[in-house]
Parts: sequence; structure tokens; C-alpha cells
Amino acid sequence: MHRTKTEALLAEAETAHADDPERSELLRRARRFKASWIELAEALTRAKRSGRWREWGYESFEVYAKGELHLKQETVDKLTASYSFLRKRAPAVLERDALREPVPSYQAVDFLRRAEASDGAPPEAVEAIRKRVLEEAAPVAAVSRAFKDVVFPIDEGTQRARDVAGLKNVAKRLRVLLDETHAVPRKLAAQVSGALDELLQAIEDREAA
Repeated sequence: MHRTKTEALLAEAETAHADDPERSELLRRARRFKASWIELAEALTRAKRSGRWREWGYESFEVYAKGELHLKQETVDKLTASYSFLRKRAPAVLERDALREPVPSYQAVDFLRRAEASDGAPPEAVEAIRKRVLEEAAPVAAVSRAFKDVVFPIDEGTQRARDVAGLKNVAKRLRVLLDETHAVPRKLAAQVSGALDELLQAIEDREAA
């Protein structure tokens, strides 16, 4: 089976540190991350708590995770937070056999964790998310699409600011493409570019006001 560069590096490091069971076990679980995030999250949580990464020559747990396990801090934070959440709120999920029962992704568990921590989230929505995530192991994309606006509502001002930023980015990018492309007649490109200039100016005027 073809291995990625990262998988090869992890395998090499696992062999190199075979004399340190805990360190090599973390590397092994990192390689199996996609198939078994709970195992990795458990080991990360234990290592973070024990501080063994200091003995391995790293100045912080985050530097260790990124340098040796090739994991981003955001990923590590979600993994450890999701594992801790399941230990407290749904320990039975940790005992599931992934070959026989669906195991939710750490991203979906993280969404549920944040929903339960949200003060403004409707209880019935949180309960529905809990069922979708823990019982059905629904993908986080589907859960987010169905419940994000309900449990993490965006105020009108923030939404407007996001819309304006998106319009500006698209307009600027399209204007650059029109200046560089020969796919459309130059006259038409100039007309559209002029309209985009008017749009950008209108946005700037409104922001200034």
C-alpha cells in the first residue's frame, strides 16, 4: 500500500524510538489516526498530563505534537477536548468496537461539545445534535449544516461584515482575472471591470459612511 511522506516519517520515528514504549506508542497511534482517533486522543491526553515530552527534548507539548507527530495544534486541541468530553458526558462511546458500532468523528464530537457549552443554544437542538452525533455518528458537515445557525447564531452586523468582505474579495479577484484573460472579448471585459469598480467604490463609500 502506498504511504504518504508523513506516514513514512512517522514510521521511521516509531522505529527510531522503539526503546521508549510510550513515545513509540504515540507515534504508532498517530499513524493510525484516521482510523482510530480515540486511541490517539487518549494517548495525547495522557502524554500532555504527564509531561513526558520534556524528557523527549521538546519545549512544549504543542511543539512536540507538531514536530514529531505532524499534528497541528488546532487538531490536537480538538482531539483532546473531544476525548475529555466523551469521558465525562458519554463514556460508553469510548468502549465501542469500531468494527461493529459507529464511532463519531472527533470533529462531530467537538461540534456537540461546543453546542452544549453555548449559553444560547436551544436545549431541544442540543439534544438533537447529541443524537445525531453519538447515536448515528453523522458527519460533522451534515450536523453543522443542520444546526450551526441555530446553536451558533451570527448577529446581523457580523453577517453583514462577512458578506461585504466576501463581495470585495470576489470582485477584486474577478477584476484581476478579467485583466489577464483572453477568454472573453476585451470590450466586454472592460465593461465588466468597470461595473466591478463601481461595486467596490459603492462598498467603500458605504463603509466610510
